[in-house]
Amino acid sequence: MAQFTTVLFDLDGTLIDSIRLILDSYHHTLAVHQLPARSDAHWLAGLGTPLLVQFRDWSDDPVQLQAMVATYREYNLSHHDSMVTAYPGVVETVQTIRRRGFRTGVVTSKNRPGALRGLRHVGLEDAMELIIGADEVENPKPHPEPIELALHRLGAAPEQTIYVGDSIHDMQSGRGAGVMTGAVLWGPFDRAHLEATVPDHWLERPADLLAVLGIGAEPTPNG
Repeated sequence: MAQFTTVLFDLDGTLIDSIRLILDSYHHTLAVHQLPARSDAHWLAGLGTPLLVQFRDWSDDPVQLQAMVATYREYNLSHHDSMVTAYPGVVETVQTIRRRGFRTGVVTSKNRPGALRGLRHVGLEDAMELIIGADEVENPKPHPEPIELALHRLGAAPEQTIYVGDSIHDMQSGRGAGVMTGAVLWGPFDRAHLEATVPDHWLERPADLLAVLGIGAEPTPNG
C-alpha cells in the first residue's frame, strides 16, 4: 500500500452536492441569452471543466462569453446556499483525515471565490490547506497543471499523493500529474462511466478513503 501524506480533492460532485445547481445554472444561462437548450447529459459531459470551456460551443467572442459566464455566476450564487449540501459522510471523513496529520487541498475547475464559498457553506474551509482554482492556472483540468501546482505549493511528492474526484477529467488530470487517483461513486457518475480512466482506487462511500489511507475507524465518544 502506498504511504500517502497528501490528499487532494475535487469539489463539485466529490465534496459537495452542487450538481442540480450547476445544471440549472447552465439552463438558465442559455435561456437568458436566447440560445437553444441543451440536455442535462450535455452539461454533465463537461463537468469538471471551466465555464469558458463549456460555453465555447456557443461563441468565440470574448465579450459574449464573459456575458454568459456572468449570467451563470449570478444565478449560481443567488441559489447556492439553498441548493448545495455536503455529501453524507464527507465532512466527517475529511476532518478525520486532517486530524490524522495528512496534508489536504482542493483542486477545482471553479474560480477560487466560488470554491471558497462552497467549502465555507458546508464547514470544510478550515480543513483545507489550499485551494487551486481555474483562475490560477493556464491549463485547467483535464490538464495536470492544477494538481502539479498544488503539489508544488504543498511540497508534496506525487507518489505520496492521491487525488479524489468524480469525473473523467479529474482522473485524467491526476494521472497526468503522476499522483494516485481515487474515483468516487457517490457523485453524478457511475463505475461504467469512469472505468476507462482506470482509477487506482474505487470509493463507494467517503469512509472508503480512510481505508485507502490506512486510517482505522475512530472511537465513538461512548466507545
